[in-house]
Amino acid sequence: MSTIVVPASDLFKAGMAAAQVGVFVLHDGRCCYVNPFLETLLGYGAGELRRDADEADLLATALPVPARYELLAAEPGTESEVVLQTRNGDALPAVLLAVPARCGELAVTVVTVLDARSRNLAEQRIRELIDFDTLTGLPNRRLLKDRMQQALAAAARDEGSAVLMFVDLDHFKRVNDSLGHSVGDELLCAVAQRYQGAMRQVDTLARLGGDEFILVLPGMTAMAGLELARRLLSMAAQPVFVAGHALTVTASIGISVYPQDGSDMESLLKNADTAMYRAKELGRNAFQYYASEMNKATLERLLMESNLRRALLERQFTLHYQPLVELASGRIIGVEALIRWQHPELGIIMPDSFIPVAEDTGLINPIGDWVLCAACRQAQRWIDAGLGPLRMAVNVSPVQFRQAGFIHLVAGVLATSGLAAPWLELELTERTLMHDAEVTLGSLSALSRMGVHLSLDDFGTGYSSLAYLKRFPVDKLKIDRSFVHDLAHAADDLAIASTIVSMGSSLRLTVLAEGIETREQLALLRHMACEQGQGYYFSRPLTADKMTEMLKQQPFLTGET
Repeated sequence: MSTIVVPASDLFKAGMAAAQVGVFVLHDGRCCYVNPFLETLLGYGAGELRRDADEADLLATALPVPARYELLAAEPGTESEVVLQTRNGDALPAVLLAVPARCGELAVTVVTVLDARSRNLAEQRIRELIDFDTLTGLPNRRLLKDRMQQALAAAARDEGSAVLMFVDLDHFKRVNDSLGHSVGDELLCAVAQRYQGAMRQVDTLARLGGDEFILVLPGMTAMAGLELARRLLSMAAQPVFVAGHALTVTASIGISVYPQDGSDMESLLKNADTAMYRAKELGRNAFQYYASEMNKATLERLLMESNLRRALLERQFTLHYQPLVELASGRIIGVEALIRWQHPELGIIMPDSFIPVAEDTGLINPIGDWVLCAACRQAQRWIDAGLGPLRMAVNVSPVQFRQAGFIHLVAGVLATSGLAAPWLELELTERTLMHDAEVTLGSLSALSRMGVHLSLDDFGTGYSSLAYLKRFPVDKLKIDRSFVHDLAHAADDLAIASTIVSMGSSLRLTVLAEGIETREQLALLRHMACEQGQGYYFSRPLTADKMTEMLKQQPFLTGET
C-alpha cells in the first residue's frame, strides 16, 4: 500500500482551520497568522485578519501591545487571563497560552486563545454544585458553615448577637408517602421560596437536608427572632398549590441565640435542634427557644415588648387622672396623670405590668413623651374651660429624665400646649435624683428656672440625704403610701409621716400624702398639718370626662371628708 505524502504547509492549514480554539502566531512581536476560529470569535469575516505582514499589527485592537509584551515575557506554557475586544467593541474574557516554536528558520510564538466565558460558566456551575442544594438552590451545609462562621466572627467583634433557627416541616413524610416525592420536592421549593421572602440581605437560609432548613441571622436579637419565627409559622401554614393539590404544612422551629446558647456553629445548631424537638413535643406548629432562661416569663416579657411597640403605633395608651386635694379645704388643686394601656384583647393593663419592660427596652422615652404632651394639653383644656387654676402632675422615669434633650422637650411641650410652666409638676423618684447628682442638679435647676414645679415621689423609701435634698430645687415631698397605710395603727409610721411633714415645713416644701384610703388616716394627716393628699378615699383615677365633672362639682368642699 502506497503512502500518501501531504505537504507540511497543507497539514498546518488544515489543522488550524479545523481547530475549535483560537490560534495566532507572533513573530518579532507582530501577528503573522490568525486561524479561522479566532476570526469568528472576534467577529471578523474570513480572511479579514490575515493580511500581509508588512501592514499594521492586525491584532492591536483586540489585544493591546502592552498585554502582548506581557504574554511574550511570561514563562512558556503559563496561562494569561486577558480581555480581548471584538470587532463590535464587546469585551471578551479569554485565557491565552503562549508557546515558543520554530517555523522553518523563523522563531515564532504560537498563542492558543480559549474563550473564558464557557470556562467561567463551568466553574460557576461547579461552585454551585459544591455550595448549593441542587433541589432548592439554597446554600447547603458547606456554605452554611462558612456563613455561620462569618456571622459569629462579626458578633464577637461587635459584642453583638446572632440567632440560629432550626426549622422542620411537620408530618412532611406523609406528603411523600401519599402524593409522591416529586410533589414533596415541589412543596419544599415553594416553602423555601416563601421563607426567602422574609429574609434580610445579610441573612442565610440553608437546606440541611430532607425537610430541614437552617436560618442564620447575624446581628439579630432574641426579640426580633421571636417576631420572625411567628412570621415563618404563618407563612408555612398558607396553602401551597402543587400538582392540583392545595397542601397545608406547618413547621416546628427551634431557636438558639449567640452568645448565651453557644459560641460555635456545632453547639448552636445542636441546641436549636433540641429546642425544635421541644416545639414538636408541645404540639408542633410552634417555636421554642433553647436557653433555660427563655422560660415562660421571659417569652411573656418579649411579647410584652412587641405589643408595646404595636401599642405606640396604634395609639392604645390613654390617661386617667387622680385628684390632688388640699386637705384643709377639700379643694381639688391638681391632678396626677396616670397612664393606662387599653389593649384591644386584654382590656386595661396597669402601668406596673409594662413600665419596667418599657424602661429596660428604651420604649419609656416615646411613651413618657406622649404622656407629657397629652397631660399638658388636657390641663390647658381644663384651664380654658374655667376649671383652673389646676396643676398637672406627671411622673418622669429615670430613663426618660436622663435622655438627651429632655429639658428642651419639656419647653417644647409647654409651648405647644399653651400651658404655663407653673401649672406643670414633674414627679421624680429619689433614685432619679441620686443618679449622677451633679448632672441631675443642672437639669433640675434648668426646669426650676423655667417655672416648672418639681416633686419628690415616694419620699422616705430611697436613700437620699438631707444634704442633697437641701441642694436640689424641689418644691414638694410626697409621703410614700407605705407610711400612710398603717398610720392609725403603727406608731413608727405615724412618727415617720409626722417627721416628713415637719421637715417639709422647715424647708418650705409642700408635703402631700399618697394612698389615703380611710377617714381616720385623713384626720391624722390633717392634725399633723399635712397640706395635700390623694388616694382612693377621695377617688380612684378617672377618665378625662369623669374628672371634668368632678372638677366642676368639687365634691370634697362639703366638709364631709
